[in-house]
Amino acid sequence: MRPVSARFLDALTGSHAAPSRVTLCAPNQIGVAPAGVPLALTGGDVKVDVTAVVRSTLDITVQEPWEQDVTGALNPYGAEVFAERGIRYADGSTEWVGLGYFRLYEVSQDDAPQGQLHLTGQDRMSALVDARVTQPRQFDTSASVGLIFDTLIGEVLPGVSVAYDFAAYSTTFPTSHVLEEDRQAFLQDIADALGKQFYAGYDGRFYLVDAPSLADPPVWTVKEGAGGVLVKASRSRSRSGVYNAVVATGDQASDTTASVRGIALDLNVASPTYWFGPYGQVPRFYSSSFIVTQAQADAAATAMLQKSIGLPSTMDFQSIVNPALEGGDVVGLEYEADTPTRNYILDTFTVPLVPGSAMSATTRQQFGGDDG
Repeated sequence: MRPVSARFLDALTGSHAAPSRVTLCAPNQIGVAPAGVPLALTGGDVKVDVTAVVRSTLDITVQEPWEQDVTGALNPYGAEVFAERGIRYADGSTEWVGLGYFRLYEVSQDDAPQGQLHLTGQDRMSALVDARVTQPRQFDTSASVGLIFDTLIGEVLPGVSVAYDFAAYSTTFPTSHVLEEDRQAFLQDIADALGKQFYAGYDGRFYLVDAPSLADPPVWTVKEGAGGVLVKASRSRSRSGVYNAVVATGDQASDTTASVRGIALDLNVASPTYWFGPYGQVPRFYSSSFIVTQAQADAAATAMLQKSIGLPSTMDFQSIVNPALEGGDVVGLEYEADTPTRNYILDTFTVPLVPGSAMSATTRQQFGGDDG
């Protein structure tokens, strides 16, 4: 969850004013206080989906004049919009929460020449998706993970840094690798092989880090009743696209070593997708040239399994808006009397940028797997 004060979280459970604002800014700024020009926001939202390559998208309307000149600032040719939502306290102060930087992709006006402008944007991962390389690039065995990410991101977004939760600059691969065309897919393949999540953060930086798990305490609890924030809840179960094992294989580290193979199985007997249970045995297979050690194969298989084994049980809810939440956060749900709090992984949610609207979210309940 994004950093906010205890006062902010307490205010969510009572009556409060919730302003939003958007700022048109030059690209590649970092932090939650970018320099730019405020736009007259009239409506819209920010959507987050951790299952998508581009996690966060912006869809808003603003009361601004149409740019007659294509070189003007409010055009989808490099400009970004920084979005925020906050809480205004009784003393008149406002605590703002950054929702992210969004590259403008479309500017339209349905009611020309004086009507509102409709803006859509995507987070900075979209820049890597767009920026395919025009000729192959080789990274030899001396290139660390940190160097590869810093280089391929910095070429597209100068000054934008990457946050790592491991020794990225001393992590290398024993074989050379060639980036043929797709810059983002190349980086994503490395992230998958390392068992990491890779995404563009709300503060403008990229992150290559472990995903949250249900071993972590919930960052926020959504409950009904007095002092609660729950508006509505629905639930479902499905087995579509659900695996209970992952087999991750890689290349040979040298001519004298065999290729590695990591297998992760759902061996939790309490899980509905237990490998030896009535669900059946449904493996997923993944292969990457970046997997060259047994530890990497095991980590990749385990990380991919954790994304799948909880999918049969999902909970959708609407609640009072908490803009500090991030995709992948662990949230607690209390929606039935005399039952304990159940923890879920936050997969998708929508943050409205107008007062009076609820936040909608989709979560999944996850059961722990085990390596085999």
